[in-house]
Amino acid sequence: MNTIIEGKNINVQMKKKVLLEVERIELKMGEVLAVIGPNGAGKSTLLRVLALLQEPRQGEIYFKGEKVAPKDRIRFRRKMAVVFQEPLFLDATVIENVALGLKIRGVNAREAKERAEYWLQKFKAEELRNRWAKALSGGEAQRVSLARAFALEPEVLFLDEPFSNLDVFIRESVISDFAEVLKTTGITTFFITHDLKEVMLLADRVAALMGGRVVQEGTPRELVENPATKDLEKFIESWKRILKSFF
Repeated sequence: MNTIIEGKNINVQMKKKVLLEVERIELKMGEVLAVIGPNGAGKSTLLRVLALLQEPRQGEIYFKGEKVAPKDRIRFRRKMAVVFQEPLFLDATVIENVALGLKIRGVNAREAKERAEYWLQKFKAEELRNRWAKALSGGEAQRVSLARAFALEPEVLFLDEPFSNLDVFIRESVISDFAEVLKTTGITTFFITHDLKEVMLLADRVAALMGGRVVQEGTPRELVENPATKDLEKFIESWKRILKSFF
């Protein structure tokens, strides 16, 4: 399986405190990679660096083997889409928000509208098309945010704990629909979470981040059954009861 994104020797610091120190991490084409770890482990920082939203203090990012130079960041960013924990919407309707990124990328208005409507339908949010985006509930907003990301037809999708603020029933419904879309599209996905249930449902492979460092990579089962460090074992232990249904 070919590597689509690779990070090497990534170091991020804030006021001399090391937030991230990752020797190497790769995202393979077509896979769903989950990054797990407790709060403060550096998960969101890693996502922002790989998604070219934040420059590390040192390190290199490669896209399909090509090193990303500062002057080319926008070109590579156009191959990606990011879904955040809190959806960011313009003060406009849902359909206008979903179509906006396409128009910015030069897609004509008619095609942008058609693609926006298609992806709203895929995420069961088509009835929201004329609603004001900032008036949506949490579950509605996240469905629209996912539709907006997929409408861009990115080569890589990044997700920063997009389901964590939803209540249990709504979260399970949104994750189920998201999992179905991932299965049918095969889009390369990098998502971060502290919820191992999401990992078991969605991920092909997992990287565990502790204190800004990758301490283990493998399948979800490998990490759950054979955690490499005591800290990781302790983190996973709190989820064992929930995860019993997966084994």
